[in-house]
Amino acid sequence: MIKKLSLVSLFTLLPASYYFAQTTVSAYLKDADGKPVERAEVDMKGKDNDVTADKIGYFQFVDLMPGHYQIVITKPNYETKVMEFDVMDNEKKKDLGVITLYSTLTNADQGLAIIDNDDDSDESSNQVSTVGLLQSSQDVFNRIAAFDLGFYWFRPRGIDGRSGETMMNGVSMVKSDNGNVDFSNWGGLNEITRYPEIAPNHSPSEYAFGGNSGVIYKNTKASEYRKGFQFTQSLTNRNYRNRTSLRYSSGMSKSGWAFTLMGARRWAEEGIQEGTFYDAYGTYLGVEKKFSDKHTMTFNFIGSPYRRSTASPSTQEVYDYRGVHYNSYWGWQDGEKRSERVRRGFQPIFQVQDFWKINKNSNLWTTVSYQLGKDRGSRLDWNGVSNPSPTYYRNLPSYYINSIIYNATNNPQFTPSQFTSLIDGYNTSLNSWVNGDPDVTQINWDRIYRNNLKNDVVDQAEMSRLYGLNGKRSKIYLVDDVSDDKIFNAGTHYTYNFNDRTKFILNVSYQNYRSELYREMKDLLGGDYAINVDPFKETAKPGSTGFYNTLDQNVEVKVGDRMTYNYILRRQEAKVNPGLKFSTGNFDVFVSALAGYSTSNREGLFKHYLYENSYGKSSDFNFWNFGLKGQVVYRINGRNFLVYNGAMYNQAPFLEDLFINPRVNALVNPNIKSTVYTANDLSYVISTPFLKVRATGYLVDTQNETNVQRFFADGIQLNNTNPDGTVSQVQSAFVTQVMSNVEKRNMGAELGVDVKVLPTLSLQGLASYGQFVYRNNPDVYLVSDASGSSVTPFGKAYIKNYKQGGTPQQAFSLGFRYNNPKYWWVGANWNYLDDNYLDPAPALRTNNFIQNAYSSTPYLGLTDDDVRNLLKPVKLPSAFFLNANAGKSFVFGKYYLLVTASVNNILNNRKYITGGFEQTRETKALDFATDYLSPTPSFGPKYWYNQGRSYFVNLQFRF
Repeated sequence: MIKKLSLVSLFTLLPASYYFAQTTVSAYLKDADGKPVERAEVDMKGKDNDVTADKIGYFQFVDLMPGHYQIVITKPNYETKVMEFDVMDNEKKKDLGVITLYSTLTNADQGLAIIDNDDDSDESSNQVSTVGLLQSSQDVFNRIAAFDLGFYWFRPRGIDGRSGETMMNGVSMVKSDNGNVDFSNWGGLNEITRYPEIAPNHSPSEYAFGGNSGVIYKNTKASEYRKGFQFTQSLTNRNYRNRTSLRYSSGMSKSGWAFTLMGARRWAEEGIQEGTFYDAYGTYLGVEKKFSDKHTMTFNFIGSPYRRSTASPSTQEVYDYRGVHYNSYWGWQDGEKRSERVRRGFQPIFQVQDFWKINKNSNLWTTVSYQLGKDRGSRLDWNGVSNPSPTYYRNLPSYYINSIIYNATNNPQFTPSQFTSLIDGYNTSLNSWVNGDPDVTQINWDRIYRNNLKNDVVDQAEMSRLYGLNGKRSKIYLVDDVSDDKIFNAGTHYTYNFNDRTKFILNVSYQNYRSELYREMKDLLGGDYAINVDPFKETAKPGSTGFYNTLDQNVEVKVGDRMTYNYILRRQEAKVNPGLKFSTGNFDVFVSALAGYSTSNREGLFKHYLYENSYGKSSDFNFWNFGLKGQVVYRINGRNFLVYNGAMYNQAPFLEDLFINPRVNALVNPNIKSTVYTANDLSYVISTPFLKVRATGYLVDTQNETNVQRFFADGIQLNNTNPDGTVSQVQSAFVTQVMSNVEKRNMGAELGVDVKVLPTLSLQGLASYGQFVYRNNPDVYLVSDASGSSVTPFGKAYIKNYKQGGTPQQAFSLGFRYNNPKYWWVGANWNYLDDNYLDPAPALRTNNFIQNAYSSTPYLGLTDDDVRNLLKPVKLPSAFFLNANAGKSFVFGKYYLLVTASVNNILNNRKYITGGFEQTRETKALDFATDYLSPTPSFGPKYWYNQGRSYFVNLQFRF
């Protein structure tokens, strides 16, 4: 009897002990204004115990065993939230605090979960609160900067995007050639990639070390998207006119499978700029298999083929004639507009990702990714004739006026008949440009075909004598510059939770980048062939063959043949990024470190007639990089924070900075080093239901940066060694300009404010004031085909204290947002941008610019005031803009409809210059001054203008 009772007691007590080991997890749901969000559905993935929040937004899960969990929170008119948390041993209750759900009624919100807690005494909860606050992009400053000012080319803190990191499912999407991210690889897939996790600026991230412009981490797990269909239709007047997409998600089945598919298309017969078109597709397939609560694998395919044309920058003269929508890259052919600059590409991405919950404290995510495909960009090329562009300086009215000025000043033989001839030419050209004669102001395709088809007896005889070629030679033709990429990525993300307050993170990544680059004949434009010979061979090397590839004696080029250049760039890079997050007292600390190694080389597949080092594999160039980032948060209380972020690290040069002119040789920057960054900022943050504020001061220093530019220069005066050993001086040449040891300083302050003045009305504002300057006088080097394989030191570029270009250094915004309880909203803001400059052209700021080459003294008659006037920074006009947006959502049973609309630049301001560059055609002060002081300079800066008023209307339907 006693044995029976003991057995009964044992089986009775076991369930009791099991029950008492389980945990209750709870949270409150609130909207951005702090109001409860009721009746939201909270789905625990892989479980059947879904719950619904009550009238005060409260929900809870009971009887949870220790382990890792993921919940999905959904409610009509709110963005879906996905959250993960861990239940520890002996943890009876776990309070997730307040989870903020952001309305879909504003396109400004990123839709990331922010966890907040109002209990100032609960340090554990406040630790969660701080992490949620800092890892979100709901910061009011970043939100306005991205969605309102970013449209006008505003870059927070003036930081180049090449110092950031964009990750897709655990691996980097940064290209090793130039450090940029090609977002067209997933273009149109907004509903798949829309809500990333963001570590802004130089703050540390859990997923990568990053740089100064932040870490953006996108994860595309198939089970995380809302189950069912989502159809989206957009109308706009920007680069494209229409966008259509359809997404389907199956949700996680009982057998552990989830699928998400999406297709999208964006297109325009003609975009906002003349002669442009757009035709791009986006496809996504996500497959997820859940093996157990601890193990999941995903497969992701992302492919976005595209074909689109681009628009040209222009001088102010051209804009004055034809307006801001003018584009010189197209012309009429057979009654249709044809563009010379068309970019086409398809570089799909294949990824496999493994998620493994090793035990209650540790997780391991591993990704393998492979990307391949070609990107092509077409353009007109020519051999033996002048530039066919309608905006070539000899094709503009200014050419005639400036010729008159030059001859009247410098040519004693200038006759009245020559003057009359130039005046007639000016009047004819001016009339054509003012009236928009397409034969003059656009590419004349018919003329190109006629010239290529005509029976040029002299040229045919010459081609037969030199190369044994017969037929009609195309002197103007269409080529493709091709990049054939193969990119392998692997990455792993490991986390270990020592306890609720301490977390260890380890990221390890490897990238193998291989890109073959070449020029390919696309269209001969009427002729029978073209030749693969340098038209400037007599200038570069008199008496030479001029063959771009001396290994192939057949210089005849047909459609599909490679020409001019062909080489491979390779780079392998490995990074180790450990991190530690911990909380002690009122402090939360995040420390992240970096150790990286890269090796790069070039392999030439053509043997250029000028360069012995053009063919074959170059030496390997190896770089070690190290870095340290830190973040310290001091919690004054649950609503007030002091946040410090600091970083110091170096970054290896990208391939285009390492190799000076890889198309024709393996020369490297003579003073190449890793770029060194030092960054600090300090913020005061307020986060309450009624007031959100971030005030920040920052200082970012850059050292050892490299800048490479290529252009045609007059008066450059380079030495050329002739075949007989004599040295002659070249006055004009295509050059590669290298500016090394560049030092920059970006400092300033940021303020973002969001205040709720009424339950339904919020006022928002932003102020950004920066000083982005060059801190030193960098070294300038020149390389040209006309000077052989040597690198010519060109002295110092005296640009210290010049303003950096590329972004306004002052920005202000003020606006409001009204949210009606009946699910409609309207908002508007005023934006002001100022202190925007063009980057200074280095060659124009050297002693060579103002010195007579024969006396090494300044040119006669050139005063200090003259020099200062010629070289003063090019400041762009300030501007203000009004933007507005509105939307309404509808719920019909299980169906959901959202309509939104936005209008930027309501007042249609077309005088704002978003960017541009100084031309470096004239490199001697006297010649530069003649052109500079002209009423219409031939070689003035080239600009990109804002295109005026734009709109975007979006309809989203879920079913």
